[in-house]
Amino acid sequence: MVLQSFLRASGVAALLALTAGCVSIGAFNRFTPHDPGARQLAHALAYGEGARRTLDVYAPAAGAEGAPVLVFIYGGGWRSGVKEDYSFVGDAFAAHGFVTVIPDYRLAPETQFPGFVEDAAEAIAWVEANIAAYGGDPRRIVLAGHSAGAYNAMMAALDVRYAAAAGFDPSALRGVIGLAGPYGFYFNNPVIGAAFGDAPDPANMHAISFARADAPPLLLLTGDADRRVPVRASEEMARAAQEAGGQAELIIYPGLDHPGILQALAPARRNRAPVFADALAFAERVTR
Repeated sequence: MVLQSFLRASGVAALLALTAGCVSIGAFNRFTPHDPGARQLAHALAYGEGARRTLDVYAPAAGAEGAPVLVFIYGGGWRSGVKEDYSFVGDAFAAHGFVTVIPDYRLAPETQFPGFVEDAAEAIAWVEANIAAYGGDPRRIVLAGHSAGAYNAMMAALDVRYAAAAGFDPSALRGVIGLAGPYGFYFNNPVIGAAFGDAPDPANMHAISFARADAPPLLLLTGDADRRVPVRASEEMARAAQEAGGQAELIIYPGLDHPGILQALAPARRNRAPVFADALAFAERVTR
């Protein structure tokens, strides 16, 4: 039914574009099949002041009580993105037993670093304080993110100053899943400059700087065909975590590019690589 509607609305060329991964994430979200067995419990709940500081909550359709929680932070180069375009991610993890939260956050040019990381931390604080009312366990939270969102998640989890400022307990974070994240980067990219400003301080801006032995376990996922965020970003994050005495697992998927690793969370793309299966198994293991 979804496929027929898409063909009537957009024609064969649009279908080919969707199949090739050449459309926006919003179009992908609208037309790709979602996991059954999930429902959205809440839309645009405020976790802070301003239009961009709201979040959506998804849960198993049968209900949840004391369920593990997954907070997903989307990417977009710190310049674009809306949580509604990622409901396929909310449905995926909710259908498999997780109360799932997807926040919006401030973007450039409205804010620069550390504003978007502060927003991630405040969203986590909201989850810890409020998620029990939606069937989630505030002591069993997994963070996940893609691209710039993976950076935000990693920084909020590793640099304990964000937890202290937002007021959440770092021990509530049981694990972090990073999909193709830039955890240590060069500042000669205009996208980076717009988000991080003209006076970068790598020691405070690179997630790899905050690797530590008592950090939550990390799962770092990336594709060897990614031309936007190179594989070495995940390799360096894994190495930094391990050298600091922490736990980090790295998985590199052959032939998977930057949008492809995100799209592989959706049912129709899971035959490309076991991204969702690996992420789900990790989330279940660390929250067990």
